Amino acid sequence: MKRGILFLLLTTFWGVFVEAGNNKEVPVSNLRVPAYPLVTIDPYISAWSHTDKLYEDEVRHWTGTEHSLTGVLRVDGKCYRFMGKGEQALTSILKDARDEEWTAKYTNTMPYADWYTKEYNDTEWQEGAGAFGSADMPHVKTEWNQGDIWIRRKFSIEDKNISKKRLYLVYSHDDVFELYLNGQMLVSTGYKWRNYVVQPLDAEQVKSLTAEDNLIAAHCHNTKGGAYVDFGLFTDDEMESFFGTEAEQIKVSVLPTQTYYSFYCGPVQLDLKFTSPLVLNDLDLLSSPVNYISYEVRSLDKRAHDVQIYFSATPRWAVNSLDQEVSVENYRSSDIHILKTGTLEQNVLGKSGDIICIDWGYFYLAGNLSESSDMSVGTPRSIQESFAGKGILPDTKISRTSVRLDKEEILLAYSENLGNVRERKSEGYLMIGYDDIASVQYFGKNLKAYWKKKYPTMEAALADARKNYKKNMQRCDEWDYKVMKDAVEAGGQQYAELCAASYRQAISAHKLVCGPAGELFFFSKENNSNGSIGTVDVTYPSCPIFIRYNTEIMKAMLDFIFDYSESGRWKKPFAAHDVGTYPLANGQTYQGDMPVEETGNMLIMTTAIAIADGNADYAAKHWEILTAWSNYLAEVGMDPENQLCTEDFAGHLAHNANLSAKAIMAIAGYGRLAEMLNKPEEAKKFTEMAKRMVIEWERRADDGDHYRLAFDMPGTWSQKYNFVWDKVLGLDILPDRIMKKEVAFYLKNQNKYGLPLDNRFTWGKTDDTVWSATMADSEGDFQELIRPIWKYVNETPSRVPLGDWYETLNADYINFRARSVVGGVFMKSLDYYLRNKRK
Repeated sequence: MKRGILFLLLTTFWGVFVEAGNNKEVPVSNLRVPAYPLVTIDPYISAWSHTDKLYEDEVRHWTGTEHSLTGVLRVDGKCYRFMGKGEQALTSILKDARDEEWTAKYTNTMPYADWYTKEYNDTEWQEGAGAFGSADMPHVKTEWNQGDIWIRRKFSIEDKNISKKRLYLVYSHDDVFELYLNGQMLVSTGYKWRNYVVQPLDAEQVKSLTAEDNLIAAHCHNTKGGAYVDFGLFTDDEMESFFGTEAEQIKVSVLPTQTYYSFYCGPVQLDLKFTSPLVLNDLDLLSSPVNYISYEVRSLDKRAHDVQIYFSATPRWAVNSLDQEVSVENYRSSDIHILKTGTLEQNVLGKSGDIICIDWGYFYLAGNLSESSDMSVGTPRSIQESFAGKGILPDTKISRTSVRLDKEEILLAYSENLGNVRERKSEGYLMIGYDDIASVQYFGKNLKAYWKKKYPTMEAALADARKNYKKNMQRCDEWDYKVMKDAVEAGGQQYAELCAASYRQAISAHKLVCGPAGELFFFSKENNSNGSIGTVDVTYPSCPIFIRYNTEIMKAMLDFIFDYSESGRWKKPFAAHDVGTYPLANGQTYQGDMPVEETGNMLIMTTAIAIADGNADYAAKHWEILTAWSNYLAEVGMDPENQLCTEDFAGHLAHNANLSAKAIMAIAGYGRLAEMLNKPEEAKKFTEMAKRMVIEWERRADDGDHYRLAFDMPGTWSQKYNFVWDKVLGLDILPDRIMKKEVAFYLKNQNKYGLPLDNRFTWGKTDDTVWSATMADSEGDFQELIRPIWKYVNETPSRVPLGDWYETLNADYINFRARSVVGGVFMKSLDYYLRNKRK
């Protein structure tokens, strides 16, 4: 039984292990995650390895944009690349809109069947500039956001040796997309949206290209929301590779705040650790703009080996497009050697939207000042050739320079001479940081990151991170141990591994800032969706991790929504959907409202805070608006009219049984809050109202062995995950038979990779399904529902930060990567914690 499991904290680099009942020691996480978190500070500084082996591809931002980090270990004069691809970026043959606008013929009227062939007559089509899409998307020159668009882009190729090169199609689309090259279909996506997908061309596709007459034809159908089409052709740069030999990766493991790798590099072993100090109950660490990369090297054959280690990054970390000019500085401060880069323009908070990268503020690569370490700025060839040949960086004498990255590549490099490595390990670390200057604009006022309260400059933050390196490492080790122990006790080994895979993603999709009056705000970014800031129905599914570990952070996710209504800026009788488009929180920008959804969310989360805190003081501060919202739900919540819920991708739905369940839980929550605040009349009124609503709900939703998707739709079903709060918060509004019936039905209707949301599609949602699984009475039933989710995460072919919306038949993620909603995986851990607290 899991409660008998003992945890051991071992002193090896691999940290935490679990000792099972048979005394067999196994690593905490055996899960192969879709993408491995490396540097995770906030929504803009979020870098991942999207492959099983750290050296199989470039390190990438969650959007897929290259945020290159290269790592090499030089052993007895031979270089072993353990991180990054070690190649220069792709060179454009046919530029996409990131580099320049491009022209093409297009139409919004369905053309004849052969529209994608070179012979088709497109003279009646319009001419426009790419990219094509809605105004909220990047690089759009021709606006289109409704229905369909067909595009024909003709081009010639000057390179006579093109047939001998490796070519790549790079494309972006939103939503349903197909693309043809000279009449051959290369892409057919179905209902998905992707940004800058890199797809190699095979020999036949390359062979179809001619010098003068080529055509890329594309069709995109937009279902709703943002629309986008952009594409181009690229080739590898031909450049001598100094780091062509790959290390042999032997281990990788993800814990909540740290990712561990181990490699064989010839006769030595390298252990590598990426640490994001996102400790939820320590605001200074949680807000830190600094991450660590730690390394240890030891001899495998007990012989001495001459070893040097190398890391490099590029200014791409600090730009949104390669045509932006950047400055690079090389300097020293407080016993730290620092390389700093950022755009010359510094248009602070000048962009908002979803699939964009930050282009204000500064990226930092920093290491200790010592005789054995060095940092340098230079061209890739000069830097790599010097390290490969001599084990040192070139003395370039560059203290400051500026470049445009589409014209010239430049590297920020670090190296350390680890000397003769024999039986004793050699170790060190470097730091990666980012200073965004200002983080969020809140109703016209620019707000700064929380860490700036303590540190006036980034140099001061780096100095503190250096001074407290060992202390911070220990703090993260202890925190990882605690979070994993909590999760194993609550839901078992596989469940704990899902929590570890979700932890950094859930937290780093937020930014911790100081509000106008010094209050704490924790703003989410709705990644890979629409870029909204502070979305209530993103906060709601993510909330279990924050309620479990720090209700002050949870309050900081609600305060700006309360302020929006209480200030009179939001005048509607229900809660807002968002407060803007990240990072501009100047008022809701989402085009539709979700009245029952968002109002119910705010009431439920406020109730959860009170129960976790053991008092309703926070609710008392907002009692007037909570009362207004509760009265609103009392009028409309039982049988919601045609509207969206958090699964807005599934469209509007009237009489939604799960949305009604949310309203019932919210009203019951308000009754509990009234009871905690010694308001007996209101407590009785709303608690009894919730109980009457449950009776009516069951009558309307009952469909034999399950409950309906919508009250007026017999023969349908859906997950009723909103009812989980009755169990988790101890509201005791539902009769036991409702959850028992639903869970029994779920067990009979899940697919290989999980339980669909409802009968309309085979789509799954990781957070929703964990909530539904948490409703189970027995441990066995919970595990039966969790195992397919673990299997999805472990086997998905989609190599992106954890996608919460996926296909339960084949484990392919549909959309929504790198979103904070995966914090909902912690619902079982929260349930276990609160139930024990009530005992």
